[in-house]
Amino acid sequence: MRKMADPYVLAWISVFVTTLLALCGVVLKRRKVNGISSSRTMSVTSVSAVDGECRSADGCDADVIIVGAGVAGSALAHTLGKDGRRVHVIERDLSEPDRIVGELLQPGGYLKLIELGLEDCVKEIDAQQVFGYALFKDGKRTRLSYPLENFHSDVSGRSFHNGRFIQRMREKAASLPNVRLEQGVVTSLLEDKGTIRGVQYKTKDGSELTAFAPLTIVCDGCFSNLRRSLCNPQVDVPSCFVGLVLENCHLPYANHGHVILADPSPILFYPISSTEIRCLVDVPGQKVPSIANGEMANYLRTVVAPQVPPEIYDSFVAAVDKGNIRTMPNRSMPASPYPTPGALLMGDAFNMRHPLTGGGMTVALSDIVVLRDLLKPLRDLNDAPTLCKYLESFYTLRKPVASTINTLAGALYKVFCASPDQARKEMRQACFDYLSLGGVFSTGPISLLSGLNPRPLSLVLHFFAVAIYGVGRLLLPFPSPKRIWIGARLISGASGIIFPIIKAEGVRQMFFPATVPAYYRRAPPAN
Repeated sequence: MRKMADPYVLAWISVFVTTLLALCGVVLKRRKVNGISSSRTMSVTSVSAVDGECRSADGCDADVIIVGAGVAGSALAHTLGKDGRRVHVIERDLSEPDRIVGELLQPGGYLKLIELGLEDCVKEIDAQQVFGYALFKDGKRTRLSYPLENFHSDVSGRSFHNGRFIQRMREKAASLPNVRLEQGVVTSLLEDKGTIRGVQYKTKDGSELTAFAPLTIVCDGCFSNLRRSLCNPQVDVPSCFVGLVLENCHLPYANHGHVILADPSPILFYPISSTEIRCLVDVPGQKVPSIANGEMANYLRTVVAPQVPPEIYDSFVAAVDKGNIRTMPNRSMPASPYPTPGALLMGDAFNMRHPLTGGGMTVALSDIVVLRDLLKPLRDLNDAPTLCKYLESFYTLRKPVASTINTLAGALYKVFCASPDQARKEMRQACFDYLSLGGVFSTGPISLLSGLNPRPLSLVLHFFAVAIYGVGRLLLPFPSPKRIWIGARLISGASGIIFPIIKAEGVRQMFFPATVPAYYRRAPPAN
């Protein structure tokens, strides 16, 4: 198969450049900025500043308030605290989280963890190294390794229990003397003349308090009740994950994530400890079979189990019989912030993508590195309007990593889902065969997925190379009118998948960041 494919894949990829230039004209229209929604008032409370300066009610001053202590909030608290900022973190629940997502950190995310000085958070939690992926389709399989040759041997992906990782991050942040970690529920942001001055929150014992700081960063996760005051959320729920834990199971490829291109949508397997394998079954749509009445267990046994690799089958059925089945909606939300003086959104409260590629933590950690570098030259955060203008650069500087991972996650999920449409079937098969070619055809896409090569243009080139490779498979050796028509629909379908995602991410910020004025804005002078 590979020998037959090589001669024409290179020819078709060269044709792609002309095709791409024509197609890009469709999306080179600047996205309009929406006005602030009337719902903004739901989570904002007016307050008057005392003498123009913000001070907390209990006398403890803070430079930054962080709402939420998940991966983003904890890492951000440690990072800003290490830079000498006084940080007040308010988290709804400080007990160990128990989630079925947020368990795979890509190599690019691990490099950011090292850059932030948090790499020891994956130690002593039985985290497993991950060196790549194995892809399965219709009885065939291929292994895709991360391109780690130029990195230290410790650099790889990491998979673990999400809650253990978060607890280690919280401990690390709380160990700094200028970081205060408190359990409480933030009920609203405090606003004075258009500027966020702090938060109102309820403590664990039910007391209602206010906290003030020049900068409030909201990191309260995918279920954020504050994001509507700071952005225009367009949340899409394309599917749900059904989670299981397989015990004492040996995967076909050790220390690799496994992706089964099943019908109707992908199935994932990856280790989360030395004795446990996480299984995530994607179910399209927002409604899943009922767990309570046994429909889910029956669905997993009859529809899903026959499609898993034979090496995993018995462990999978045993996990279903054990009955600890959980579900989680998969959310996608482009970053669409309102530049708001005194406040900023981060993490899943700000931006989400389908978790198929495990890129969420990589995006969050990369965003923290960008924000840290932006804030470093600032000694005074009290000039909120000037700070807000300056921090607009954050939305552009984060784009190479965030937009690449977001776009890849959305596009890959749609390609990997089964479809009765012949053009979509051909695209799915072309993707599997393209990745199976090896060389640049596998290392290129995998370096994008892993966060090691966050280049939006490279992503678009590989995506359409897959589409053109699929057309080449159809037309060679002898094209027919039917095959030409399917090929045309394949290219059209590929454009319909990726261009709306790119438009939502922002064409100008993704591909032409140097043309964004805020990109050049210097730090405001210290008072």
